Amino acid sequence: MAEIIQKDGTWAFDGDALRLTPGRDRNVSLLRRTLGELVVPLGALAGVSFEQGKKSGRLRLRLRDGADPLLHASGGRLTEPNDPYQLLVESDRYGVAEYFVDEVRGALLLDEVPSEPVNEYLLPGPSVPLSVSAGDGTASFDGEHVRLEWNWKTEDAKAAAGTRTLAVTDLLGVEWQPAVGLENGHLRFAVRGAQTSAPAKYDPNSVELWGFKKDPLMALVAAAVQARLPHPSAATAEEPPKELREAPRDDHDALLRRLRELGELHRTGVLTDEEFAMAKQAILKRM
Repeated sequence: MAEIIQKDGTWAFDGDALRLTPGRDRNVSLLRRTLGELVVPLGALAGVSFEQGKKSGRLRLRLRDGADPLLHASGGRLTEPNDPYQLLVESDRYGVAEYFVDEVRGALLLDEVPSEPVNEYLLPGPSVPLSVSAGDGTASFDGEHVRLEWNWKTEDAKAAAGTRTLAVTDLLGVEWQPAVGLENGHLRFAVRGAQTSAPAKYDPNSVELWGFKKDPLMALVAAAVQARLPHPSAATAEEPPKELREAPRDDHDALLRRLRELGELHRTGVLTDEEFAMAKQAILKRM
């Protein structure tokens, strides 16, 4: 048994699987605490590494492509604090971290675990039922149906569609995209027969995200749904709509729209004066 215990969490390896438990320190991200303990089978690993720093180091696991629905649904967009496959290591535990890496690497070699992609999920995804409120709505998932409910910040035309209930069997795909720079994020569902190129602000099958604290939790909803969809290695007759495959392009009109959206968020109290001023200045520099 190899084990390393830190404020950031505890990692334990018994030769067959790694048990990753998030720490209780206040600096541990909300996503990791909500996700809880993960059990990663050895066969899901492509590698492990340890990077030393002056004050702290970082253990990293690299999973085989297609092994984890969370990594697939988030598209590699989880930031370091939210990545459950990284662990901050204090400098006085560097020796323990290096021993941990040696033990895992030795097991990978002994079991001849390949690093190639897999054709089925080796992790089950987040537990359900699951419900998250962020941005302009609440997304709930019970294992069979997604429920989208809107709040007072939802665009009127979108809210007019009412609460949405989507069966997993009607979904072609799901994507979580965090807010980055000038672009809002989203939790978007591609629904068979209802494909659209509308921005998330107007799409009744999407939750628009503005970059606040709970936004990463929507990635857990996406992962729980993804775990119940056909594996990405399976050939499908229908592709997700274009907006799930291409990021929107920034242009002058988009910047103007973004300014209007920020103004509305400020007017309704979603953005503070300081947040609005900083975001507005960033946009004006781009124009």
